[in-house]
Amino acid sequence: MKYSGIDLHSNNNVIVVSDAADRILCKRRVPNELKTVLALLEPHREELAGVVVEATYNWYWLVDGLQAAGYRVYLANTSAIKQYEGLKHSDDDSDAMHLAHLLRLGIVPTGYICPREERALRDLARKRLQLNRSRTAHILAVENIVARQTGGRMSGFAVKQLTVEELKKLGQLEDVTLAMSANVAVIQTLTAQIEKLEARLLKQVKPRAEFKLLITVPGIGEVLATIIMLETGTIERFAQVGNFASYARCVDSKRLSNGKKKGEGNVKNGNKYLAWAFIEAANFARRFCPEAKRFYERKKAHTNTIVATKALAHKLARACYHMLKDQVPFDVKRCFS
Repeated sequence: MKYSGIDLHSNNNVIVVSDAADRILCKRRVPNELKTVLALLEPHREELAGVVVEATYNWYWLVDGLQAAGYRVYLANTSAIKQYEGLKHSDDDSDAMHLAHLLRLGIVPTGYICPREERALRDLARKRLQLNRSRTAHILAVENIVARQTGGRMSGFAVKQLTVEELKKLGQLEDVTLAMSANVAVIQTLTAQIEKLEARLLKQVKPRAEFKLLITVPGIGEVLATIIMLETGTIERFAQVGNFASYARCVDSKRLSNGKKKGEGNVKNGNKYLAWAFIEAANFARRFCPEAKRFYERKKAHTNTIVATKALAHKLARACYHMLKDQVPFDVKRCFS
């Protein structure tokens, strides 16, 4: 059998093909062109056990192309791969060889390859988050200008309703009005785009059973349910509830030795979008769900608001796992008993 590893970069990639004894049969740096990559792998197709691709920011085109060509593709989780620290020299060639070596041993840590169509919808939800954060920055800019110029306060909702005519009525200097008008124009543009994306997302996810289950959870509305469902993917890829909670960054990261804490691991290991969604859900749940509020207050009495909120987010994440696994709606008594 033969094994291939690809060290992927922004404009080129290094391809290595090795045999069962780790002897290098092919090693070449090629541009990021699918036809070139396929041509290089074609002579080894019949004996190739698989191709390991480094999970960089631009892996979509390569993984999709290799899968479409019939290759068995593995997406390497780079944060879980660490070569021997005593090495004096390493480069792109050695990185690609190491990926092929791990594949031969059957110990390559892999990431989830989301199906292409589902990935496009998931990225659309991420784009909505990006636009929403940008809009928030412009809303805060207007609020700051109003506070500086008048000493008063304008809510974010009021800022989103502002028009050019209403800005002129504030009676500020022409340059101040022009600065606020620029922010308001961007806010209106972003709002229109966000609404367009939300309409598309809801059209796609509303008929799904997972979406209908998630919106039964206190604190989870249509937007958060969409994000949690798309970022989770298939729930079967998580062997246990703890794996899902860890993926959502809802668990502690500790390094222990002889019962003593010696530091922390990779606290950012996991899905940042799921982490954000469950924290948001926890903040809403403690406001509108009496059982969630009581749980939060008990935790807060012994820790602080941040830890209590994280504990509630962890509770909701575990509940969502069991709901999606068993296809049952949220049970508040079972969750907070």
